[in-house]
Amino acid sequence: MQRPGFERHGADRESSLGVYSPAMERLVGVAARVAEVDSNVLIIGESGVGKERLARFIHDTSPRSNGPFVPVNCGALPDALFESELFGHVRGAFTGAISDRPGLFEAADKGTLLLDEVGEVPLPLQVKLLRALQEHEIRRVGENRQRKVTARVIAATNRDLAQDVKERLFRRDLFYRLNVVQLEIPPLRERPEDLRGLAASILVRVAGQMRRPITGYTPDAFEQILRYPWPGNVRELENAVERACVLATAELIDVDDLPDEVRHHQSLVIASEHVRPLRDVEREYILAALERNNGNRTLTAEQLEIGPATLFRKLKRYGDGPWSLLLFAEAWTRVVEFVTSI
Repeated sequence: MQRPGFERHGADRESSLGVYSPAMERLVGVAARVAEVDSNVLIIGESGVGKERLARFIHDTSPRSNGPFVPVNCGALPDALFESELFGHVRGAFTGAISDRPGLFEAADKGTLLLDEVGEVPLPLQVKLLRALQEHEIRRVGENRQRKVTARVIAATNRDLAQDVKERLFRRDLFYRLNVVQLEIPPLRERPEDLRGLAASILVRVAGQMRRPITGYTPDAFEQILRYPWPGNVRELENAVERACVLATAELIDVDDLPDEVRHHQSLVIASEHVRPLRDVEREYILAALERNNGNRTLTAEQLEIGPATLFRKLKRYGDGPWSLLLFAEAWTRVVEFVTSI
C-alpha cells in the first residue's frame, strides 16, 4: 500500500527523504496532510538532515505544486541587503538601485517560500517578516504602497528557537506565527533503518550518474557505515558515498574507499547481529584511544577516566601489538634507572 503523498512522485521522492523507518513514515505522513492546507510550517533538525527536501516534498504534494518553490538561506544574506532581498526595492531606494526589483516573497507568489535558517533573521527585520505573514502583504524598500502576496511560507532551522525566544534573540510573536505546525526530523544516527536504505539508494543514484559499475558495499564497509554517527547527517553521507564511488577500484565499495573519519571511527554500537565479548570491545577501544594520542598513556588514562596504573595493567594483559614493546621498553628503562641509582 502506497503512503499518502508518494503516488505522484514514486520511489525516488521516498528514498531521497530517507523514509525507511516507522518514525520517518509517520513524519512524512503528517507532512503529506499538512501539504493539503496553507498553514505555516516550521521544520527543525540538525544541519544536513534534509529539511529542504521535506519542504520541497510538502510543496510538490500540495495544490501549489505548479507554482514556484523558492528557497532562501537567511544566514547567507547580509543584514544590509536582507530587507531588499526578501521584499524587493524600487529604483532610487538606495545607492545602486538602478531599477525596480521584486523580492523573494513576490518571486514565490502562488508557490512556496522556504526561509531556511530562519533563526538568523536580524531582530529588527523580524517585525517586518511578522507583518508579511499576518497581513499577506509586503512593501518594497523605498515604496509607499502595499503589495498583496500569496506565497506559502515554510521555515526551517537547526537552532532551538524556543530558547532563542527566552534569550530575546527571536521574537515570541514571530515564533508562534511560524510554528503553526512543527515537523522535527531526527538525526541520521537515531534512525539506523533509514541509514541502511539511504546508503543503498544514494549509491545507486551516484554510481548511475558517474556511470561506474559499482553494485554495493563489502560487509566490512557497510558495517563501518553503520558504526559512524554521521554528524553531518544525510549531506555527509552523500559526500562520503560520492567519494567512495570515485575511489573504488572494484564492483563493491570497501573500507579503504571511505573517508578517513568514517574508516577510522571506533564505536561501541552493535552494528551487526554478532555480539562480541566485552573484553574484545574494551581492548579495541583502549588501543584505538592510545593510538589517537600517539602513545601518550597519561592523556589516554585521563580521557578514559581511569588511573595510569589501571591502564598500564590492561595494556600489559593484552600483551601483543606495538604497545607490548612500548611497555617492555618502559619497564627496561625503569630497571636501568634503579640499577644506576644504587
